[in-house]
Amino acid sequence: MQSFAILYPAFAMALLTMGVAIWLLMVRIKAYKANELKPAYFKLNQGEVPVYAKQAEQHYENLFEMPVLFYVVLILAFVTQTASIGLVFLAWAYVAARAAHTYVHLGSNKLLKRRNVFLVSFVILLVMWLWVLFALWLH
Repeated sequence: MQSFAILYPAFAMALLTMGVAIWLLMVRIKAYKANELKPAYFKLNQGEVPVYAKQAEQHYENLFEMPVLFYVVLILAFVTQTASIGLVFLAWAYVAARAAHTYVHLGSNKLLKRRNVFLVSFVILLVMWLWVLFALWLH
């Protein structure tokens, strides 16, 4: 396995984040054009926001919470040369789980489904950290 293969899932996660940023922009433009969002909102992010716009904002913010630990563990595995095929598989599984979370959160937003895909992504991320820790411990 080539060591840089562990970095490809990071690019995919970044593309997902950028896609959500574009979605957020489109949602805000829609809300503004429908007179549901006032220009003053953008000065201090205060004021009334339509539910669909708030949902998109929250999801965009979510992508800068747990996924930060994902980026860190990938970089750590790359730098310490502890990346393996198993870890690459887990990284792609994490990206898939976060994509599913995005689909649910920005779509139906059914809480049980959203919680379940979040928990799957959380467990995958936890296993990734334990995997790298164990690999470092063996060195």
